[in-house]
Amino acid sequence: MTASRAPEPHPDVKTFLEMYNSLETPSFDEVSAEEARRIFDQRVLGGDPVVDLESVEDRTIDGPNGEIPIRIYEPGTADGSSDDAGAEGDRPLLLYFHGGGWVIGSIETHDNTCRKLANDSGYPVVSVDYRLAPEHPFPAGLEDCYAALEWAVDAAPALEADSDRIVLAGDSAGGNLAAATALLSRDRGGPEVAYQLLVYPGTGDAAETNSYEENAEGYALTADDMSWFREQYLEREIDDGNIYAWPRLANDLSGLPPATVLTAGFDPLRDDGAAYAKRLEDAGVPVTYRNYDDMVHGFFGMISEPVNLDRAHAAHEDAVSDLRRALE
Repeated sequence: MTASRAPEPHPDVKTFLEMYNSLETPSFDEVSAEEARRIFDQRVLGGDPVVDLESVEDRTIDGPNGEIPIRIYEPGTADGSSDDAGAEGDRPLLLYFHGGGWVIGSIETHDNTCRKLANDSGYPVVSVDYRLAPEHPFPAGLEDCYAALEWAVDAAPALEADSDRIVLAGDSAGGNLAAATALLSRDRGGPEVAYQLLVYPGTGDAAETNSYEENAEGYALTADDMSWFREQYLEREIDDGNIYAWPRLANDLSGLPPATVLTAGFDPLRDDGAAYAKRLEDAGVPVTYRNYDDMVHGFFGMISEPVNLDRAHAAHEDAVSDLRRALE
C-alpha cells in the first residue's frame, strides 16, 4: 500500500500550521521530558468537552508495577448511536492508548478524542494512562497496555460489553502500543482482540521512508522530535530491534486482528503506517487503509476549538464505520 500527500495541506491545516509554527516555545528535543509535557499540555488542554456523555469515570486497575489510572467513557444513548451498536452487554469495548511519543500525552490530552469515539460509536471506551518514558522506558508502557487488555476481558460484563469484541485503538505512539499489544497477546496466547484501530501509528524505522524526509519539518511533528522520542523510549540499543517495540519488524503478522490504519499526507509517519498496513494485508489480515492526504500528524484529535477540522470529524466517522462493519 502506498500513500502520498496532496500538493498543499488543507487550508484549515495551513492556518493551524501558521499558528503552531509561530509559537515561541522550544521544540521537544531541546527540553526535558517534564518540560515537554508541560509545553504539550499548554498547547492542547483547555476548553469545554467536545461532547457530554452519560458518564465519565476515573478509576485505577492493577498493573505490573502498581496501579494504572484509567478513564471509562459510557455513551449511553447520548445521540442514539448506542441503539445501533447492539444491546447493552452485547457491545464492543474500545481500549484507547493515547499518543505523545511514549513521553508526553495523557488521559486528559486525549479526553475529547475518547469522548467522540464513545459518542459516535455507542461503545464504552476505556482510556489507559500507561507509564511514560524516560522514567519508565520500553517495555513498561506496553506491559501496562497488556495488563489493561487482560483487565478489560474480565471487566467487560460489568461495563455491559462483550469480552469477545475488544478493540485496541490508539494514535501515534498509542497506535504503536495498540499494534504491539495485539502482537504480544497473540504470541503469549493471551486475550483475543477483535479489531485494531491504528491512527498514524509508529511501527518500524520511519527514518527509512520517503515521508520522513519530505515531512521532516514544518508540519507540527518533526524528524527531530521523533528522534528524541525514540531515544527516550528505548533505553537499550538492543530494544531497537525488538518486535514489540516495532511490530513491523516481526517476521510473521498472521493471526492478528483485522485493522483500520489511518495516516496523514503531511506526516513523517505516513509511509510507516502504510507499510504496516501492507504487511498485515500480505499476512492475510483484513485491513482497511485510509490516507488523508491533506492532513498533518495529530489531526485526528483536532475536533474542538481553537482547531476544529471537518476532515478530523470525517476521519472519526470513517473509523466508526469500519468498526461497525467489522463488529456488528
